Amino acid sequence: MAKKKRRPPALRPASPKGVQGMMAQFQKMQEEMAETQNALADEKLTVTAGGGAVKVVIRGDQQLESVEIDPDLLDPDERDMLQDLLVAVFNQAVEQSKEMASSRMSQVTAGLNLPGLEGLGIG
Repeated sequence: MAKKKRRPPALRPASPKGVQGMMAQFQKMQEEMAETQNALADEKLTVTAGGGAVKVVIRGDQQLESVEIDPDLLDPDERDMLQDLLVAVFNQAVEQSKEMASSRMSQVTAGLNLPGLEGLGIG
């Protein structure tokens, strides 16, 4: 009698129970992702430029909380330097905030490489 070959798991048709379980896992992951995104709005990063002369606080959802500028930089002769420092510190803050969001979301997705989620701070 010939032995019946078993298909590898990836090639086996999904059972309804397996699909339901997968859908339940996906729904749970969606809920955890939403909770993580909400929690990111409460997490804050402080980023400085110019040796601390310019400081910004940004939330994990990339919303700017505050900007502090050393009074010495408010000199009209320092206008160009102040503008450069503001651009630098804002860019650093946004980048760090995105990295934090990506790190938190990857904990939820357990390292899954889900296409299209990069812009959400997930990929």
